[in-house]
Amino acid sequence: MVDNQVKSDIDRLWLDFATRGVSNSLIIIEQISFLMFARLLDMEESQHERNAVRTGESPHHLFRIDQQPLRWKNWSRITDGEAMLKFVRDEVFPHLRILGSRKFTFGDYMKNVSLQISKASLLVSVVEQIEKLPLGNRDTQGDLYEYLLSKLTTAGIHGQFRTPHHIIKLMVELVEPKPSETIGDPACGTAGFLVAVMEYLRKTYSAPAFVEIPEGGSKICSSDPLQLHQAHVQHSTFHGFDFDATMLRLAAMNLMLHGVENPDLHYMDTLSKAFPEKFPAIADGDKGGLDIILSNPPFKCTLAEDVHPSLLKIVQTRKSELLFVVLILRMLKSGGRSATIVPDGVLFGSSKAHLAVREYLLDHNQLEAVISLPSGAFRFFAGLSTAILLFTKGGRTQDVFFYNVQADGLSEQEKCQENADNDLSDVLIQYRRWRNGESDCTDRTATAFKVSATDIRAQNFELTINRYRETRHQEVKCEEPKVILAHMRTLEAEIQRDMADLEALLR
Repeated sequence: MVDNQVKSDIDRLWLDFATRGVSNSLIIIEQISFLMFARLLDMEESQHERNAVRTGESPHHLFRIDQQPLRWKNWSRITDGEAMLKFVRDEVFPHLRILGSRKFTFGDYMKNVSLQISKASLLVSVVEQIEKLPLGNRDTQGDLYEYLLSKLTTAGIHGQFRTPHHIIKLMVELVEPKPSETIGDPACGTAGFLVAVMEYLRKTYSAPAFVEIPEGGSKICSSDPLQLHQAHVQHSTFHGFDFDATMLRLAAMNLMLHGVENPDLHYMDTLSKAFPEKFPAIADGDKGGLDIILSNPPFKCTLAEDVHPSLLKIVQTRKSELLFVVLILRMLKSGGRSATIVPDGVLFGSSKAHLAVREYLLDHNQLEAVISLPSGAFRFFAGLSTAILLFTKGGRTQDVFFYNVQADGLSEQEKCQENADNDLSDVLIQYRRWRNGESDCTDRTATAFKVSATDIRAQNFELTINRYRETRHQEVKCEEPKVILAHMRTLEAEIQRDMADLEALLR
């Protein structure tokens, strides 16, 4: 977690931009990201110089001798603000566009970027503040950047919304990713889901000694399981796509700061015809596919004519919220699993397209759970009611686990601050108990219960929890009217006596 001092520093940095004429959230985060990247490159070069003393290699790794003035430690010391502004704009940023792609995936998304800070005083102030941020601490730099991204509160024109971290964390824990698996997001935004998977893997699989018990039964202590899959995690685990280049830049930076330097990120509309043509091994589960997909895809938008025909074969629609469900199933391997956020309309819409998607989920795949979120879950980003669909590709649904989340873990204030009063931990507990056969979940008056696929088909495949919830009514016994009237007369008499006593005191 980021301590209060770092939060205060970022808040001050943000305010500095806002009070000096830069109010667009995306521009602010982008400019901070680029300058952080410049500092990180310099830190990488300094580390290489220290290693070169021991190995005898050339100390020049990212910056040649003639490029030393382009290092953060040198140009950040320029005392004249106007001179710094000109140097960063005309020398440093063009060099970063070339240099970045040689070392970090983030560099691939720095093409055509530019310095959009026009005031020298603002640049000097921002550079001084970034210098103070603990970017050298791997344990805090990722949290630091996530806090910065939390200030991205505007919704995009295509219906993208930033998913609150505690909702992402729940979804990751529900699918339980492993270090050997491949994980993707077809509309990754700032890569919140992919980052959360990396955090989960590090927390769950990093250990000084990991005990394996083979078929023979004897214990074997092996290396840290996450380290055993380090090459896979760094180069093959994470796959993200988005049609917003700005989001991809932020996603690459976010993953880099969380220890993933080479994620597979691409500028791509995954609903388009071009997607399976350019990425057949990911777009088609029959040719490869992914083990896990976690996503909060854009919805409430109607698409143009470029939708891939394979999706339209299953559902004839241009609504993105329906097409993404079909796309995710197409991208998964057989047996692959997903946790995906959808608007409530997907659960109860009566059009042929809505019915087709729900029927496809139930009869040709395994719909595991429908977790209804309160409308306030995205209160700072949107007023939509949403749900998490948990499903596995292939097979046929037998029973579906339903849970109605009442408290999502955010305060009622518009600051989206997490608090302990939430149902999310109980969601995970109840779901795992049901999956492990420890609970039959047959009581439909409870918060969590199961519904058979047969019952769902009988209700036109509707997936709203209130369609299946049962209410337990308690009989209320009332007194006879005559008895109530007698009580009223007694009370009236007492009131009259009290009033008479008061009048006597006033004489």
